[in-house]
Amino acid sequence: MGKERKRFAGAFKAKVALEAVKGVRSVNELASLYGVHPTQIATWKKRVLEGLAELLADGREGKDKQEREALVAQLYQQIGQLKVECDFLKKKTGLLG
Repeated sequence: MGKERKRFAGAFKAKVALEAVKGVRSVNELASLYGVHPTQIATWKKRVLEGLAELLADGREGKDKQEREALVAQLYQQIGQLKVECDFLKKKTGLLG
């Protein structure tokens, strides 16, 4: 049977990746220090750098978008209700056919 795959906690990954981003030690030094393959550390570092912009993005953008989507959904509901009422009234007055 093969070796069982190692699983690392998120806090551990963040710690190692942060040290890699700082650049105080080389990736190979970090790999030997923490017992992780250098490629894995490079992957974690890349994910940290890619996710940093999203993490620091202005939170208001997401709220505004959610509020707009909720308003649009509410307006579509009102349009649908008014259309049904209009068709009903046209049918009752004999204008629809």
